Amino acid sequence: MKILITGSSGMVGKNLIEDLRFQKFELLMPSRKELDLFNYDSVFSYIKKNKPDFIIHLAGRVGGIQANLKNPVEFLVENLDINRNVITAAFKANIKNLLNFGSSCMYPREAKNPLSEDLILKGELEPTNEGYALAKITAQRLCSYIMMQDEAFSYKTLIPCNLYGRHDKFSPEHSHLVPAVVRKLHLAKMNNETTVEIWGDGTARREFMYSADVADCVYKAVIDFKTMPEVVNCGLGFDYSVNEYYTAAADVIGYKGSFTHDLTKPVGMKQKLVSTDLAKTWGWQSKTTLTDGLTKTYQFFLKLENNI
Repeated sequence: MKILITGSSGMVGKNLIEDLRFQKFELLMPSRKELDLFNYDSVFSYIKKNKPDFIIHLAGRVGGIQANLKNPVEFLVENLDINRNVITAAFKANIKNLLNFGSSCMYPREAKNPLSEDLILKGELEPTNEGYALAKITAQRLCSYIMMQDEAFSYKTLIPCNLYGRHDKFSPEHSHLVPAVVRKLHLAKMNNETTVEIWGDGTARREFMYSADVADCVYKAVIDFKTMPEVVNCGLGFDYSVNEYYTAAADVIGYKGSFTHDLTKPVGMKQKLVSTDLAKTWGWQSKTTLTDGLTKTYQFFLKLENNI
């Protein structure tokens, strides 16, 4: 099978490539120089020429709360452009199978947790990443419309919970909660700091899954695409408070200090936990514990430390 992976240089893409099971496929992993996803004609020509049997669409502009608040225009427009170009070009090039990556931010901010797949567009989005969420929802709907218009096409959406792990972004400007915590606590340990600040009161709850687990889910999707639901969550099915992530990371890293809370900082949604009922019915669930995932992530971070 020939598989085109957009965004192969990102965290999820690199974890797919590291998964030995993907090595039996012929993988197309064009760099940004090789394929400009902002140029529709370029995307269509590439797909038409290479004729992949399957497309895994991972590419997009991603970032944490700080990045989304600072650049809302870019997060909306760039992701809209990339998603439209890839999905529409694939459709016009007659590629029958496409796996689109969604995001749990697609769910309404006030929706009851755990978040089930039927809740998309059932309420107001979280303002801190609304632009990114709108782009992801549009991509999911475009895939659904294509399947509705022509039953020969299978364009399905996988909605992962928050992810962390190997090949994550650890810089403060671009990182999500877990890699930011790893970096912050490591520096605090190295500098013998006695306190570390947590944004908000730390009671907000988040579901972060180790990156190798999402690669495992994508592999199942590739080999079992016919039975995969049109839209399905990929997550843990349980969550932890921000305070608990700090405590668990401190144990792994060896930080012995205490924590303070800055109640003036934004914290986003109070809880964001995806339902895994549909995924379990399909036959998949995550395997990595928080301690194991944090340990592997910290080991990866230590190799990168001088470059961050």
